[in-house]
Amino acid sequence: FSGSVSRALNHLVRTQIRTKTGDNDLRRRSDGYLGGAANTYARMYCHGMAALALTQAYGMTGDEDVKKITKRAIELIIKTQNNEGGWRYDPAPTGADISVTIMQVMALRAARNAGLHVPDRTMDQAIAYINKCRDDKSGGYQYQPGSREPEFARTAAGVCVLHLTGKHDAAEVPKAIDYLKKKFDSKNHFYYGHYYASHAMHQVGGKEWDEWYARLKSTLMPKQSPDGSWSNRDLDGATAGPVYQTAIAVIALSVPAQFVPIYQR
Repeated sequence: FSGSVSRALNHLVRTQIRTKTGDNDLRRRSDGYLGGAANTYARMYCHGMAALALTQAYGMTGDEDVKKITKRAIELIIKTQNNEGGWRYDPAPTGADISVTIMQVMALRAARNAGLHVPDRTMDQAIAYINKCRDDKSGGYQYQPGSREPEFARTAAGVCVLHLTGKHDAAEVPKAIDYLKKKFDSKNHFYYGHYYASHAMHQVGGKEWDEWYARLKSTLMPKQSPDGSWSNRDLDGATAGPVYQTAIAVIALSVPAQFVPIYQR
């Protein structure tokens, strides 16, 4: 790996070892948590994404030090799955929603790809929870079962996970794909949604992917700033800022290059 990637991995390692919890100020924790100390909704989002990054690094290098950190991070995900089969904001088996759950399933699937053990029961229960979030009428996916209207980003994430877990021919996929096509321009979490949608549609492949990618390029490329960044509020109602939006745009556009294992078909 380059120096930049190595430094980023070292940061993740230090984060796991030195994390404080916002509630009880534990100076060190050995459970593998990577989500930071802030008592916010971002905790398990951060943990899932960090665990995903580590699985890719370990899978591509076989580094034993990275493996130790990654294994603990994945074990924490397994232990904190709630009785519905999902995850929510805290590193504990409390609530569940589709957004946080899918982030953990991405990490778990990547861990399996890298040769780490993930129980079948964990994955089966997670998929069962995600399917409970599906709206039969539209084919889209809701935030929680029966809680809100389905939306583009959640549906993209749902389809992505179905493909990642090998359910390419699942009966739910065609109608969900139709939903995504209709909602392509949704400004509710546009970048977040297209992070998952580009991966999901690449897994679908064929004409569906070719048409989708052409549309994605024609939408994103004209929006790139002269300095190389994306910071377009006309696409996304969120205000996450140019670092986040640029990262998502680059990931979505580079999916066909299959740079890292999780994005390979």
